[in-house]
Amino acid sequence: MALQLIDWTIIITFLGISLAIGLKFKNQASNSLSNFFLGGRNLPWYIAGISMVATTFAADTPLAVTELVAQNGISGNWIWWNMLIGGMLTTFFFAKYWRRAEIVTELEFIELRYNGNPAAFLRGFKALYLGIFMNIMILGWVNLAMLSILEVFFDLQRFELFLCLGGLMLIATIYSSLSGMLGIAITDTVQFFIAMIGCIILAVIVLNSEQIGGITNLKAALPEGSLNFFPSFSNGDTTNTFALSIGAFLAMSTVQWWASWYPGAEPGGGGYVAQRMMSAKNEKQSLFATLFFQVAHYCIRPWPWIIVALCATVLYPDLADTKQGYVMAMRDFLPAGLKGLLFVAFIAAYMSTVSTQLNWGASFVVNDFYKRFIKTNVINETHYVNVSKLTTLLLMLLSLAVTTQLESISAVWQFIMECGAGLGLVLILRWYWWRINAWSEITATIAPFLAFTISKYILVWEFPNSFFFTVGFTTISWLVITFITAPEPQDKLKLFVEKIQPNGLWDTIYKLNNHKVNNSNFVYLLICWISSITMVYSILFASGKFIFLEWTEALLWSFSACISLTILLRFINKSKLLEN
Repeated sequence: MALQLIDWTIIITFLGISLAIGLKFKNQASNSLSNFFLGGRNLPWYIAGISMVATTFAADTPLAVTELVAQNGISGNWIWWNMLIGGMLTTFFFAKYWRRAEIVTELEFIELRYNGNPAAFLRGFKALYLGIFMNIMILGWVNLAMLSILEVFFDLQRFELFLCLGGLMLIATIYSSLSGMLGIAITDTVQFFIAMIGCIILAVIVLNSEQIGGITNLKAALPEGSLNFFPSFSNGDTTNTFALSIGAFLAMSTVQWWASWYPGAEPGGGGYVAQRMMSAKNEKQSLFATLFFQVAHYCIRPWPWIIVALCATVLYPDLADTKQGYVMAMRDFLPAGLKGLLFVAFIAAYMSTVSTQLNWGASFVVNDFYKRFIKTNVINETHYVNVSKLTTLLLMLLSLAVTTQLESISAVWQFIMECGAGLGLVLILRWYWWRINAWSEITATIAPFLAFTISKYILVWEFPNSFFFTVGFTTISWLVITFITAPEPQDKLKLFVEKIQPNGLWDTIYKLNNHKVNNSNFVYLLICWISSITMVYSILFASGKFIFLEWTEALLWSFSACISLTILLRFINKSKLLEN
């Protein structure tokens, strides 16, 4: 793909802006780990929320959506649409707690909630497992996607492609090391708008191209079932192109959202989502940030990708690697200048994810391993900030090395999804049930690996059977361990309750202080959760129906969105979530 001078000017200008933001905020990130990893806990909700959205918009995301649509039509997106249910659970049941905990990383929570050597072991293990191993696996799949984009844009050898990739990673590493979370969040905001504008422009141009001829012609050219928002079920019918097994849909819609640990959709919050919640100015801002993230993630971003994906199925029907249809549409339909803008959009999406993953991984390695177990008595936190910067660079180099060994993005996705299956329920209940202990979480972290090995290599099961087995095996394992091991000491649980003031099954602990747990607003929170889920899905489907000129259904979904929004506004006030 030939880029003109104007394209290169746009690309270089964007990279320069990213570095300039890093330089601008470097002094504010160098004083403490809280400043470096949480932006001084002073992010407004809209910056924290946009940063969450930008991070989940990686270079692989439009390509993955294109592949899903090619294989299963629009309904194929339920593999990630289902995660809204868990995301809204985080919004109303956990965002306030993460901010109230006043911790630097989510792993620091472990020793706030649990006690003794098991808690220390769990924190140290997860610091290395998540901060290094899992982090570089995630960066590896993001790098693979960016390599495929670079390959289409530039006719280069594999070594030259890796040099370009390394250059982009180095720029992200420099500005994230200089400015910490504050600079990353500001850069994310700029990158998000660039990426969204680019994707919308591409969708409009391709849809109205001579080859497609608008939405009416696109609908006529698509295979039957492509535009269905909900999957049909195969029940052994191999003639239905876009059919999905009932088991697979049940796994995605009723189990996956609460059972699986997955980056950006951790049950109970976690990862970079928790990092942004903890970075917000206060509990109310944390809730608003997370709510905005759910709306933007599921309502604003998907349709430009889906439109291009649908067009690609018509334009490139014989494409072996269907996810490349998105990049080929960029190559074939964009004029000079817009090619540079779209390439910058992908660079922006890539760098926002990379900078966040590097910062997040470094926070675990430094705060939860190095500071906790290696150098525990350093008074001047500038030392830890400098170690964080070095760790960021080392994680970048490790991820590049791992990328050379990876071949399939989907294989990494499946590995991460299934090796976290069953852990999610513990991550939820540790906030709401006093009986959960460190051994519960240790078991739930390790058991999925054993279950995955049994289902994959002994029983030779595939998804969804392997997924259901792993969730069941893990859940039974941690429940058994919970009840045969001692609960956390009462003094530890009393301190946790005084700090967090959790709802749920804490009567036993509250009574120690002659207090009673206040669950009076629990029903209100449930109503907020359900109404917000309904609202977001309604907006998502209404937007799609308007795009496809199906006015009656569009108005019905719009009415559903308005009703659910009204219910949400009424009960969010009753829940007292906005008082802090």
